[in-house]
Amino acid sequence: MHHRNHSLVTSKIKASMSRKGNCWDNACMENLFSHFKSECFHLYSHQTAEEVKDAVRRYIRFYNYQRFQEKLNNLSPYEYRTQAS
Repeated sequence: MHHRNHSLVTSKIKASMSRKGNCWDNACMENLFSHFKSECFHLYSHQTAEEVKDAVRRYIRFYNYQRFQEKLNNLSPYEYRTQAS
């Protein structure tokens, strides 16, 4: 077993790549991190780990509940998921 795989197994973490060499497997997370970095992280100076954690919490809430997305008919992810309810 490779060292990385052993660490994943012992930590009970599932690898996100489902197929070898398929770059689309992680596309949604790469997209989220790209938006986070450009819309939040690089815009503000964080001095402590707690400030970074707070920024991440605020951004995730903003992304899910307020940030509209064209691909979701200009709705936030939350609005899009709940419109059929």
